[in-house]
Amino acid sequence: MRIISIAGAALLVAACQEAPPPAPPPKAVAKTAPVPASPVPAKAGSPGASGRMTPGWPPAKEEAGGVAANLFAKNYYVVLDASGSMNEKGCSGDQSKIAAAKEALNAFVDTLPPDANVGLQVFDGRGINEWLALGVNNRPEFKRQLATVKANASTPLKGAITGAYAKLLGQGARQLGYGEYHLVIVTDGHADQGQDPTGIVNKILNESPVVVQTIGFCIGEKHSLNQAGRTIYRAADNVADLRQGLADVLAEAPQFTVTEFKK
Repeated sequence: MRIISIAGAALLVAACQEAPPPAPPPKAVAKTAPVPASPVPAKAGSPGASGRMTPGWPPAKEEAGGVAANLFAKNYYVVLDASGSMNEKGCSGDQSKIAAAKEALNAFVDTLPPDANVGLQVFDGRGINEWLALGVNNRPEFKRQLATVKANASTPLKGAITGAYAKLLGQGARQLGYGEYHLVIVTDGHADQGQDPTGIVNKILNESPVVVQTIGFCIGEKHSLNQAGRTIYRAADNVADLRQGLADVLAEAPQFTVTEFKK
């Protein structure tokens, strides 16, 4: 019995020596209060005016002129239809369409924020040309160029909108995708054969945050520039309507929230 007691004691000592020490209790983790989010400007990957999410925009590339001084600038690129049909008086009251458009655009440019960029593209008998590049402090030059516009020749709507979008893409690259982008088209919508703008309009709507705003002289509901819920269309039947339509452009800035921002 005594031998058994000694052996048992030895086994008990060995078991105590081999057992690992108990684990220390877990340390309390300090919780920090979340930092409140601050509003963030519109950027690539944010929803556009229709609420859709757009992919990374603009495509990453080195843009001439480098990074813009004001990354958060608003941009208004005006495309003016100066085709032959704009000399007509249909849907523009007592004035020709082109005269009504020029008068309303003169008033419109005076209402833009002073730090906003504005540009002007015209298509007329000399083709599609940028008459004024996007920039600030250029309102007098905008008006001077506008005064010389004469309506004649064809209506290359597709080419005009394609070129205008390229200018906004370039500006988007300089602003790193931040800011606002408005394509403001003043037209009666009569496109030449092969110049249906449906493809480029849908491309802009599907891939970018650019807001397509059309001030149209009697453009039908089936026109690609008049897509309910996608483009913003204002009918212009006279100078007063045209002025109001352009004034509404300033009220159609897309609204973004911090939860919608995507890096």
